[in-house]
Amino acid sequence: MNLENLHLLFFKNYEEAQLAFSPHINCFIGDNGSGKTNLLDAIHYLSLTKSAFTQADTQSIRQGEEFFVVRGRFADRPDEAPAETIQCSLRVGQKKSVTHDKQPYERVSDHIGRYPVVLISPYDTDLIRQGSEERRKHFDSLMSQLDHAYLELLIRYTQLLKQRNALLKLAADRQAGYDRDYLLTIDEQLAPLGEQLVQRRQEFLVGFEPLFQRHYAQLADGQEQVTLTYKSELPGADFGKLLRLQERRDLTLQRTTTGPHRDDFTFLMDDKPVKGYGSQGQQKSFVIALKLAQFELLAERQHQKPLLLLDDIFDRLDEKRITRLMQLVANHTFGQIFLTDTHLERTDRVLAELSEDIRRFRVDAGTVTRL
Repeated sequence: MNLENLHLLFFKNYEEAQLAFSPHINCFIGDNGSGKTNLLDAIHYLSLTKSAFTQADTQSIRQGEEFFVVRGRFADRPDEAPAETIQCSLRVGQKKSVTHDKQPYERVSDHIGRYPVVLISPYDTDLIRQGSEERRKHFDSLMSQLDHAYLELLIRYTQLLKQRNALLKLAADRQAGYDRDYLLTIDEQLAPLGEQLVQRRQEFLVGFEPLFQRHYAQLADGQEQVTLTYKSELPGADFGKLLRLQERRDLTLQRTTTGPHRDDFTFLMDDKPVKGYGSQGQQKSFVIALKLAQFELLAERQHQKPLLLLDDIFDRLDEKRITRLMQLVANHTFGQIFLTDTHLERTDRVLAELSEDIRRFRVDAGTVTRL
């Protein structure tokens, strides 16, 4: 599956832009702040219907405008199947719209997983440095691309959790009694969903960890042993009982304090936390290995190679890690690639030995021209 073209209207720092892509390697060259990463983010929108870098969709609307549009045409074996046009758009005060060949999805979640994507960026080390929420979001996003049933399970759990937290807050605001029967009804629905989420995450990690460890060994050439573990209160426990035991505390804190929304994926190196034990280079290898394992798993399960987005990696990685990535490119491990860099000469030097069709674009303050 390749992205043939991209059309932007009032997206981030772009008034309008239209690009036609190579099915192999596409390079966005420009100064920091010119809008290179915004092009990758637009592609991320087409795949996952959300930004990779901002929480609120409205932050993707160009300053002073009322809406944005991101549209792209995907082609899969063009001699066998027609191209498909995906459009994501948002107007201030309205719901986000996602269409497939001009037909709106009944639910936006139905789109997730159809056009898989993997992003490698300088922010990936946040997975190590930041809190558990970053890691949960990362693995939930990956599992949602792999398994639509998991996504539906996660959506339903999140909806019920919001209802429960709203009830807890309402009880505190009123400083009076609360509808405990309603709370118990929510708990009865929440408990089995939470237990299923935990089981799915455990099962996923069993298959994912060996892929990750293999990629880390190839990147790092080190003797250290890296592991991924899933940390949860639920395995072997009755989630419904845990909710009841925490009920008074939840009422005091006005939020649900136990469940898979509080769980964590821990990153270890020789049985010690990577955050404190691993060097900067080891941490970079760790997160790149996570992303390469993600790519491999998506390609295998979805029977198509994900789009690979590489943001400023030549500026942030040492020569050894760049060389390893380029070896994978040369061996046709990846499909279509989109990368950003600040220096055209460096990009050309790194890609010099590749025979693939390479297309270069100059990005300057929200305008894009073909080089």
